[in-house]
Amino acid sequence: MSMATENGAGNTRLQLDTATTAESRIGRIDPYGFERPEDFDYEFYEEFMSQYMTVLTRRAVRWSKLLKGNRRFERSLKVKRFVRKGIPNEHRSMVWMYLSGAQAHMEQNPGYYRRLLEGEKNTQLVETIHTDLHRTFPDNVLFRKTSNPCLQKNLFNVLVAYGHHNISVGYCQGMNFIVGYLLLITKDEEKSFWLLDALIGSILPDYYSPAMIGLKTDQEVLGQLVKIKIPAVAELMEKHGVMWTLVVSRWFICLFIDVLPVETVLRIWDCMFCEGSKIVFRVALTLIKHYQDEILKARNFPDICDKFKKITKGPLVTDCHIFIKSIFTEPGTLSRATINKLREQCRAQVLAQG
Repeated sequence: MSMATENGAGNTRLQLDTATTAESRIGRIDPYGFERPEDFDYEFYEEFMSQYMTVLTRRAVRWSKLLKGNRRFERSLKVKRFVRKGIPNEHRSMVWMYLSGAQAHMEQNPGYYRRLLEGEKNTQLVETIHTDLHRTFPDNVLFRKTSNPCLQKNLFNVLVAYGHHNISVGYCQGMNFIVGYLLLITKDEEKSFWLLDALIGSILPDYYSPAMIGLKTDQEVLGQLVKIKIPAVAELMEKHGVMWTLVVSRWFICLFIDVLPVETVLRIWDCMFCEGSKIVFRVALTLIKHYQDEILKARNFPDICDKFKKITKGPLVTDCHIFIKSIFTEPGTLSRATINKLREQCRAQVLAQG
């Protein structure tokens, strides 16, 4: 064997050893119970986490000072700034509850959640929810029947209670994933119920109604925003007849769950509970604008769909801290007035189409 071959073999072994070591240090199961995918980049993640842990430690100290002796707090520019830089996991549940208004609703309705669970049930609703339980996070060990405790029962309870609380919505696929995330963070059924109510009732109105008018409207709004801010991509979509709903519906329905990495999704939700649904547009526009050169390489309909899957993976979205910073710079200005005006126009078009 030549020296070059020996060196090559040695380098390969070194790379394998490094990767194996990174995997063994990080583990196949993430802190939220999800199995890491087969193509997970352990080395990049380890490098990212070594820097991000410093950020988390610093933010935890600052949040503790902000909340010290103050279990209730109001929205302010300081809180907004803190939220954009990330809410430590130990405070996330409480901060989400206050920022969304869920805490106030829970306190104004003591015992309401329990009464919903104990009341008469709609058999069809219960059966529909039961059917979806095993489809919810099969890659998460905490949602498996063999797990103790198993979050499937908590998930079932929250969805059934909400279906009877909001009869016009009932249950819609996608809600199971959202409640799953809420349970992972709050570890509490009643809090998850009221956070879901805040999302469906005020932050994302009409997303989960039977006709999904709000969801369809916002996908069209994104299309209009892309026309304004990233016209070349809008032209490509139009040229190949690709409807926005085909490439971004899961982004909106599941609020980036199973689209982006878990910690990145949670950082997005931090901002969403504080600043509302315009955050969804900021995230979508950032992904499209950052990767527009890659998207523009697409030559046909399947190509475009494939590009939109690829742009949700890789270093940009794994480094949640840098990514969240970029959603407030890369898309440029995005006022609530602009979004409301576009919503009005797009909603009229959606309703006209029936």
